[in-house]
Amino acid sequence: MCGIAGIFNFPAANNPPSEQQLSSMLASIKYRGPDESGIYLSSGIGLGNVRLSIIDLSSGQQPMQVRDKRYWIVYNGELFNYIEIKRELELLGIHFTTQSDTEVVLQAYAQWGPSCLQKFIGQFAIAIWDKHKKELFLARDRVGIRPIFYTRADNQFIFCSEIKGIFQIPTVRRALNHKGLSQIFTFWTTITPATPFEDVFEVPPGHFMLINENSVSSEKYWNLSFPEPDNYSKKSIGEATEELRELFRDSVKIRLRADVEVAAYLSGGIDSSVTTAFIHEIEPKVLNTFSIGFKDKAFDETSYQLEAAKYFNTNHMAFTCSSAEIGRYFYDTIKHTEFPILRTAPTPMYMLSEKVRAQNIKVVITGEGADEMLAGYNIFKESKIRRFWARNPQSDIRPLLLKKLYPYLPMMKDAKTTVLKMFFGYKLNETENPYYSHLLRWHNTSRLQNYFADPVTAGLNDYDPIDEVGRTLAENFSNWGELAKSQFLESSVFMSGYLLSSQGDRMAMANSVEGRYPFLDHRIIEYTAGLPESFKLNCLNEKFILKKMMKGKIPESILKRHKQAYRAPIHTSFLGPEAPDYVKEMLNESTIRSFGYFDSGKVDKLIDKIEKNGQVTEVENMGLAGILSTQLLHHFFIRDNIFVSPTDKPFNLTITRE
Repeated sequence: MCGIAGIFNFPAANNPPSEQQLSSMLASIKYRGPDESGIYLSSGIGLGNVRLSIIDLSSGQQPMQVRDKRYWIVYNGELFNYIEIKRELELLGIHFTTQSDTEVVLQAYAQWGPSCLQKFIGQFAIAIWDKHKKELFLARDRVGIRPIFYTRADNQFIFCSEIKGIFQIPTVRRALNHKGLSQIFTFWTTITPATPFEDVFEVPPGHFMLINENSVSSEKYWNLSFPEPDNYSKKSIGEATEELRELFRDSVKIRLRADVEVAAYLSGGIDSSVTTAFIHEIEPKVLNTFSIGFKDKAFDETSYQLEAAKYFNTNHMAFTCSSAEIGRYFYDTIKHTEFPILRTAPTPMYMLSEKVRAQNIKVVITGEGADEMLAGYNIFKESKIRRFWARNPQSDIRPLLLKKLYPYLPMMKDAKTTVLKMFFGYKLNETENPYYSHLLRWHNTSRLQNYFADPVTAGLNDYDPIDEVGRTLAENFSNWGELAKSQFLESSVFMSGYLLSSQGDRMAMANSVEGRYPFLDHRIIEYTAGLPESFKLNCLNEKFILKKMMKGKIPESILKRHKQAYRAPIHTSFLGPEAPDYVKEMLNESTIRSFGYFDSGKVDKLIDKIEKNGQVTEVENMGLAGILSTQLLHHFFIRDNIFVSPTDKPFNLTITRE
């Protein structure tokens, strides 16, 4: 895994971008590639890479060229089926000089152009320069596991794996986008291709771009899609289970391809237990597994983690974090998320990847994607219950079903029917709304915008971020079943924009660790999308087919345990006697007023209420995290931009000039 950067000049004049510009960009993200780095400079183009060497350690250096230096690549990712594609290309007479997947990606593009993406099974952000055409090609994997951001400034097209790299170019304006903040304070993330920053965008998942002297174009090459209800697979549950087993086995097998040791995360849930079970079956040698727990028992899953480790006889390393540690590490977390976040959950993942890297491990396999693809989240069950309730809105019994979903939330444990109706009854009868499953969540989160300062609210001018979601919908979205619509929204908004980014790539790569996700193999995604809804959510039994597939293969207690969302402490991390000094600085009245995003009076009232009242709602917790992370984002990226010192350089830099 790596980090990439580049600059394309408009027009493509004889002079290349400066070495110093590329070097500064790479220095700001050198933790993504601590092994070596390289820069390619030519007429009108500069490409850079920092490398975390995992495949072909000795000869996979980048930037890499083929076809007599016509094509040049910098590449962040893994092509898991590179061996099979390489064989196909060799049959066409293509000669290879390395054993790396990078060369396979480049030769595939040279042979087939952008259509090569249809052959790829992997997670990637790709930049390829065609010297003959004077054209730059950028591409991102289907679901957005690996990031790539871009902007235009002073007749330059600038791209990088992280936004901080783009901000090393002095001509790029640094400002937070208020509409982007409105989106984050509704969906937890922005709607692609937007980011929290003005004029900085991301290549959307499943898209490629072509940039030349005359145009900048973007094209979709893959989209998450579901059949209409009458066209679901007609296979029996038994047949589908066996087919899914074989697909998943191959997905895990090819993700074990590496020239370094591969480990796994064990969260204590079904998904990570499933991936560990398959790794154990494919490569029965001792596997290193890692987990993180919490001293606050309301969030802790250590007992299940240890049970799974014992069951599979792994070499397990368990770590525990306190609220105070989360508070301290949250400061660095925001340097890496580059987005405001409404939860502290990414911070323990940051801490865990730090522990993994300390063991000299670069690659971990994790269970992300199973909840989205197999309807594991409570939001899917919540929508089903609300639809059932909407058929008899006056019922006092039907709302009580909602209590079963959130036993880990204190406010739900003893909630009366009147409270449930008040909380879950938002737009209850709008069952024809295409966003019905998510309306309640988005509404609750959007209440956080009440903390915005008056100028921010006035500037939004009744802007509704939900209108932006319509741009992302598949063409036949309205014809899908209700669960399919919910899965699409959860996958294309929350999973891509938050889970795989703020909580995924950014936390792992901050410590030079690559995450691999077998459930997000596009073959698994497409196969499970075609299954009947009852195979995924059977009444209120989530991930039904996965549980059937794993019966007797993972601990029974884990197989049958109630779904518990991964969460981490919030207000206890930031307030109280152990609160970090930066929290007081970022949340004091003068700083709030100076930065200009929030109403200082409302922020003071929130903090005062939390400090005086032990009962803190989820919305208040999210408000605290969102306000603090936005303040930190401004501190790091707008006020100071402190990521590179004048003497900071990428590691082991090699420069190629043409």
